[in-house]
Amino acid sequence: MTAAEDIFGRNEDMIFVSHYDSPLGMIYMAADKDGLKGVWFEGQKYFASGLKENETEEKETPVLKQTREWLDLYFAGKDPEFLPSLAPEGSEFRKEVWKILLTIPYGKTMTYGEIGRKIAEMTGKKHMSAQAVGGAVGHNPISILIPCHRVVGTNGSLTGYAGGIEKKIGLLKLE
Repeated sequence: MTAAEDIFGRNEDMIFVSHYDSPLGMIYMAADKDGLKGVWFEGQKYFASGLKENETEEKETPVLKQTREWLDLYFAGKDPEFLPSLAPEGSEFRKEVWKILLTIPYGKTMTYGEIGRKIAEMTGKKHMSAQAVGGAVGHNPISILIPCHRVVGTNGSLTGYAGGIEKKIGLLKLE
């Protein structure tokens, strides 16, 4: 099963958390016993969304260790050729958008409109709002690994990024 096929989250009680000191700032990682739930830059919009402090424990699990290895490769300027098990939580629409994000190749970008057209094709609709796609992209809980930073405006403009536009620029330059 690919990471894109395994994007449907699991419902676990305990969430394990860890931190990663990246060249672009501190990253907070969260996982249940089976999959990665979130990767956020410290202080970003929707930071640790959905996590409850009394249900988290600081612990390096196999999934978090694999995520750390992925981030080490990524920030060394390499395209990691694997993904840890992903288990983000969100609506079916958001999960479909996140699956499309996983198809954007390292070093490439895709527009909100292109993603909207793909979603419209998949659902048999004539049109899908770029704003709806933007909402789903913006609520991606697994930054960097599900590459929402690779989504740009129609003319290639660098539109918003929950981690901040300077981090989006840094990630795109790295690639």
